[in-house]
Amino acid sequence: MSETQKSDEKYDGFTAEERDAMKERAKELKSSTRRPRAAKADPETEVLAKIAEMPDEDRVLAERIHAIAKESAPDLTPKLWYGMPAYAKAGKVVFFFQSAAKFKARYATLGFNDPANLDEGTMWPTAFALTKLTASDEALIGELFKRAAS
Repeated sequence: MSETQKSDEKYDGFTAEERDAMKERAKELKSSTRRPRAAKADPETEVLAKIAEMPDEDRVLAERIHAIAKESAPDLTPKLWYGMPAYAKAGKVVFFFQSAAKFKARYATLGFNDPANLDEGTMWPTAFALTKLTASDEALIGELFKRAAS
């Protein structure tokens, strides 16, 4: 079987986008362990560069999410996580933004991981679909970020 045939095959496991995300994560981990402390790139600069690469619809959402995160949860550290903008506390990702283009989805996602302090009863949301942000959406996101980071 030729290399071209191999690369054109469909996989029953991960999609090409998922494999790309895993490769990005591996690069993130490799670069964080290889660089001496003084030479490490600024994680926020890396996040902003990744946001700037996004298609317009996703970029606008990601810029607002980043601004809300900086304002509402200033103690969290922006970082890349699987090639996505994420915000961490003590190295653990609390919440992240996934562009629609990342996995060819019809909407962007704002997700929360286990370290987020959003527990409410026996069931609570851990991800939200985003198509645009209204003022009330931004206010709710700001409150969620404050709670998640607490």
